[in-house]
Amino acid sequence: MTETTTNATPGEDRTVVIREVGPRDGFQNEPETIATADKIRLINELGQTGLTRIEVASFVRPDVIPQLSDGVEVLKGIDLPESVERMVLIPNTKGLDNALAIRELFDACTLFVSASESHNKANINRTVRETMEDVKTMGGRIAAEGIQYGAVIATSFGCPYEGHVPMDRVLDLAEEFAESGATELGFGDTTGMANPAYVHRFFTEAARRLPGVELTAHFHNTRGQGLANAYAALEAGCRSFESSFGELGGCPVPKGSTGNIASEDLISMFHEMGVETGIDLDALITAARHAQEVLGRKLTSHSIVAGPVLWESAA
Repeated sequence: MTETTTNATPGEDRTVVIREVGPRDGFQNEPETIATADKIRLINELGQTGLTRIEVASFVRPDVIPQLSDGVEVLKGIDLPESVERMVLIPNTKGLDNALAIRELFDACTLFVSASESHNKANINRTVRETMEDVKTMGGRIAAEGIQYGAVIATSFGCPYEGHVPMDRVLDLAEEFAESGATELGFGDTTGMANPAYVHRFFTEAARRLPGVELTAHFHNTRGQGLANAYAALEAGCRSFESSFGELGGCPVPKGSTGNIASEDLISMFHEMGVETGIDLDALITAARHAQEVLGRKLTSHSIVAGPVLWESAA
C-alpha cells in the first residue's frame, strides 16, 4: 500500500469516505458493450482496494441504457468483502419493484432528480415535481424494507440548458429527500459547471440546513476544476465524495460532458494532504489500468500515467 504523504500539515489529519461509481456512472457512457465477466472482474478488483462503497448497478430500463442491462447478472456474479457496501441506482417505481425482487443482492440504494427542469426532462422525461412525488412513495417503501437510502441531486451547481441553478432550489429538494427518509444526500456537478468558491459556500449552507444528514460531493472534471472543487468541499466540512476510477463517465446528456473526477487522482490528492481514505492507492491505480485494457483505449486519469508520488525516490 502506498504510504501517505510526508508533505501533510501537522495536526490536520482528517478522514473521508469515497464511493466508487465507475461500475455504474462510468460504464454507462461507454459506447462499446462491456462483457459481464469483465465488469464482474473489475468490480471484484475494486473491492480489494479498501473501498467501502461501490455503486454496482442501475435499475434503469435496458432500452434506455443498454450498457447496464446486465445489472442483475453483475450483482449475482460479484464477490465483494462484507465490508464493501453494494449500492444500486433506482430511477423510478418500476425500477424499485425490480430491485426489491432481488433485495438480498445489494445493501443500499440511491434515488435521484435534477434540480433543473430541462435536465430532468432530458434525462428521465419527467418534471421535477413528478419525480419528487414518486420519491415520497419510494422513500416509504425503501424505509419499510430496512434498506439504506440515499439520494443524488443532479445539476446542483449549474445546468447546461438553464445556466445558474439557485442554491435554495437545490437545498429545498434536498430537504424533501431528507423528509422522505434519505440519510445521505449527494450533490452532482453533472456537467462540470462548479467552481471552488461557490462549492465552499454551497456545502457550508447545506451543512447548516441539513443537520444530521451525510453530505456527498460528486464532481466532474469537464473543465479541469474537479479536484479544486473537491478540495473546496473538504474545506467546507464535506467528508463524503463520489468518484470514478480511470475518470470514467460523464452525463449522457448533453454532448461534451466528460467524466467524473478520477478516484485515483482524488485519493492521491487526499493522501498527499494527510487526509485518510483507507484505500490502497497502488491497487486502485492497477484496477484503473485494467479497465483501460478492457476498454481498449487510454483513459484520462493522471495517476494511471504518473502513478503515486514516491517521496523516497524523489531527488
